[in-house]
Amino acid sequence: MEALVMAGGKGTRMAGLNVEKPMIEIGGMCAVGRVIKALRGARMVDEILVAVSPNTPSTEIYLNRLGIKTVKTSGEDYVGDLHKSFSKLRGDYVLGLPSDIPLIKSRTIDYFIEYFNRNKNDSVVAIIEEDTVIEAGFKPSYSFEMNGKRWVISGMSIMNRKRLLDDEVLSCDYFVLNQIDLAINVNTQRELEVADLFLR
Repeated sequence: MEALVMAGGKGTRMAGLNVEKPMIEIGGMCAVGRVIKALRGARMVDEILVAVSPNTPSTEIYLNRLGIKTVKTSGEDYVGDLHKSFSKLRGDYVLGLPSDIPLIKSRTIDYFIEYFNRNKNDSVVAIIEEDTVIEAGFKPSYSFEMNGKRWVISGMSIMNRKRLLDDEVLSCDYFVLNQIDLAINVNTQRELEVADLFLR
């Protein structure tokens, strides 16, 4: 399956560090580098593309040195960036991840893809129990209620590429993945400190 990493956002909550968000160092490696390493180790991922933008020129240079393909997007409109990136891919389905889940593991990615391959929907989204995220030391920016519990969207999903490009409404399923590597989403300096502690 093809994988798309979104790494073109402004990262305004990390502005005080004076470094592009995907390039923030966590445990001796930049965040986007950790996501790429996990994708390269996933046996069910056969191609990687990273969406960059004028907000992340150093990220683009870093990825090019790694031999990773990139697509230049505006970095202003997530949906527009997604459409442009999907137009550069070929597969029926695309695994999408943000660059700010640096503890993601290859086995978690494979497990998620295996679940989707048995699924009947156009898309599937990995979700985590809100309590798991809070216990890890993170404050979810958004959660929703389902089946009597509150859930957090991890940022990892698989989508029908062609139907999305045609602006069709995708049927969606949620897959519960309570792994700590998905719960750690680094958006603030405090969350960066927590992620560093987990890696140590």
